[in-house]
Amino acid sequence: MKALVYEAPRTLRVRDVPLPEPALGEVVVRVAYSGICGSELSGYLGHNELRRPPLIFGHEFSGWIERLGEGVEGRFPTGQPVTVNPLIGCQECHLCLTGRPHLCPRRRLLSASVPGSNAEFVAVPASAVYPLPPEMPLDLAALTEPTACAVRAVRQADPRPWQTVLVVGMGPLGLLMLQVLRVHGVERLVAVERNPYRLHYAETMGALGIVPGDDVLQQIRERLGGANVDVAIDAVGTTATRRLCLECVSPGGRVVFFGLHDPESPLQVNAIVRWEIECRGSFAYAPADFATALRWLHQGKVRLPGRMVTAPLEDGAMWFERLLEGRDDVVKVLLRPA
Repeated sequence: MKALVYEAPRTLRVRDVPLPEPALGEVVVRVAYSGICGSELSGYLGHNELRRPPLIFGHEFSGWIERLGEGVEGRFPTGQPVTVNPLIGCQECHLCLTGRPHLCPRRRLLSASVPGSNAEFVAVPASAVYPLPPEMPLDLAALTEPTACAVRAVRQADPRPWQTVLVVGMGPLGLLMLQVLRVHGVERLVAVERNPYRLHYAETMGALGIVPGDDVLQQIRERLGGANVDVAIDAVGTTATRRLCLECVSPGGRVVFFGLHDPESPLQVNAIVRWEIECRGSFAYAPADFATALRWLHQGKVRLPGRMVTAPLEDGAMWFERLLEGRDDVVKVLLRPA
């Protein structure tokens, strides 16, 4: 089969690789659409310790059931449209058994620990497969995984409809977080983003758009009449964006750290203590978040705003480079292996 293989930093090539064989409890999915994730962009640059060449990227995807492995015969009809939760827990530890396999110390991730979906076929556990609702478009279903990340981050933020919420970073996940916040009834939204196209998409959802600079904190307070925000979500993960969230939040407020750009950041811990600022991490999603994301996408409650591009697998390397430039209006790229 054809697969887009990560061979070295900034080197992706389409190769012929063996077809995956379904192991016990697995199925093989024929891939329809496979999205490019921001975490894979850092892997492509060689900055992600979880992604080491040679490796097939891809974990945001949809497709059809192609083959069933031993132990799952008859569970799905061949040709069933599906999407897949790419985070695989051990299914034995306390975290897995209490519905939090995304925190499992032995978890595996398609596109990191095991081959991903930037290929014609991918083998996955049958337990991770989600049949699509009737008539749900496959390209929309490929957005389930990033939407689940947004659902989880907002659940960790736990906002109230009357509160003001800041989201820093209007990549696909930041834009999806704004959509999910709207579903939760939050109307007072603030968005920080350098890319003018993405900031515009945020503003079309009613968010106050802020271009980051030396005066970004002052800009936010001026736009809010001198007030701070109640909740801040960092969807970038740099030291600067983490500090900004802490500086913008009101006493007794909440900050959710989602982005993973910098592994370490010196932060104002004394301010956290003195103002009783609650800090939470948000990593990926629980299975309940994944199911919610699929349902809300199907119901039309959540949509990724902006320009989405569908491209053949052979153009994958070019799109990785374009997304790294970050200068145009493209929000999401879906690769088509077929």
